[in-house]
Amino acid sequence: MTSTAPASTTSTSSNTLDDLAAAAVSAAPVLSAASGEQRAGWLEAVADRLDANAAELIALADEESHLGTPRLTGELARTTAQLRLFSTVVREGAYLEATIDHADASATPPHADIRRLLRPLGPVAVFAASNFPFAFSVAGGDTASALAVGCPVIVKAHPGHPKLSRLASSLVVSALADAGAPAGTFALVEGFEEGLALVVHPAITAVGFTGSVRGGRALYDLAVNRPSPIPFYGELGSINPVVITASAVSERGDSLAAGLASSFTMGVGQFCTKPGVVFVPDDGAFDDALVAAVGAPGSGTMLTQGMADAFASGISSLAARDDVEVLAAAPSSASSGSGSTTVLRTTAAAVLADPTALLEEHFGPTTLLVSYSTPDEALAAVGAVEGTLTATLHAGESEEVGPLVSALESIAGRVLFSGWPTGVGVTWSQQHGGPWPSTTSSLFTSVGATAVRRWLRPVAYQDAPERALPDALKESNPLGIPRRVDGVYEVPARS
Repeated sequence: MTSTAPASTTSTSSNTLDDLAAAAVSAAPVLSAASGEQRAGWLEAVADRLDANAAELIALADEESHLGTPRLTGELARTTAQLRLFSTVVREGAYLEATIDHADASATPPHADIRRLLRPLGPVAVFAASNFPFAFSVAGGDTASALAVGCPVIVKAHPGHPKLSRLASSLVVSALADAGAPAGTFALVEGFEEGLALVVHPAITAVGFTGSVRGGRALYDLAVNRPSPIPFYGELGSINPVVITASAVSERGDSLAAGLASSFTMGVGQFCTKPGVVFVPDDGAFDDALVAAVGAPGSGTMLTQGMADAFASGISSLAARDDVEVLAAAPSSASSGSGSTTVLRTTAAAVLADPTALLEEHFGPTTLLVSYSTPDEALAAVGAVEGTLTATLHAGESEEVGPLVSALESIAGRVLFSGWPTGVGVTWSQQHGGPWPSTTSSLFTSVGATAVRRWLRPVAYQDAPERALPDALKESNPLGIPRRVDGVYEVPARS
């Protein structure tokens, strides 16, 4: 099945935005009242429609993003898989956190019958990302998780892939309509000013964002300074530090170097989980291994000319510092929209003296090696790193790592002990979010099953008659979902 993208538009008028928001408000109670089975079916319909149009979607994504057919094929598969994951989440029902405490006059203090569960917030705004035109875009994880729990979604398209956004949007809208979802369940807007207007629109109850620290902070400030502030869940900047111990270099230095070379250049270094800073022993052995693994440094086309320009400027400023050495670099080619592979080196002492400048994120194919002389110096340098999505530790097989693990878990949402952080599994246990500035709230994840928690709020019902209770809280448990009853977690047997 194929589909043609809608006619090109570059912005959305305020009247249209108001109309879309009004439609979302009308759809919200219908989505909230829909069963988990209904919403799961809607998500699966969207996944099926995207899969049926994969060839056209991937070709258009490659035209606009330059990420290549193999990468985009895998990303689209991830996108439809996560839609189906969220259909599983809502069918299973534990995400509701349904909790029942029967009245107890003997408790201290005595309490009434209280029943609690999570309810959808209402219409949600989602800002699409540049570097994942499928998985973090129109039908990506923010959209899927919000629709799953009954929140209508209005997506702000990313200007880096406008034609793809329009095509994907038309497929989502048609799939939802064909599956029986109400009008207003999903919509797309375009334009810078329209994005600002979306954040402050009174119909919007929460915002999901993936992008730069500067842009995210500006939108965050808008969201929290509204007359009625709303939650803003932003994924912003992350340098994803790696610590490699001397024992690890001795045991497997060459393979670690090969893994790092592959990871920091993957997708022309345009991953939010790219390892941007790597703490290594100061004997130079790993430095030499990494230079060998990189080989003849190359370059690749970046997502936009603006990103290529920003990357080239940032690396040029960093390389010009007296305390930074260039170990490997391809000729600069930012004028052609490309990013050049670059390996830089500094010292832990330099990082401690000027962490703001040396630990800045550079979105592109580069990594900074930070040499340390003692484990204590490595710990001190790690302490200078701001909040980050991931942190990775490569140590010797029998090496004591307690202090390093404590240091890394204090700054990161996900700590790795093998492999590299690029590549984020979409699972029930995933955590993709960390302390500021990696995300605006370290309490939640934007990837994985618990991403739905961002779009929900708890409501308790006290002494409510059975007829007034949501099905999830009725005594007979008609939905057959897991619940905590009088302190005991109950999981109904599945037929």
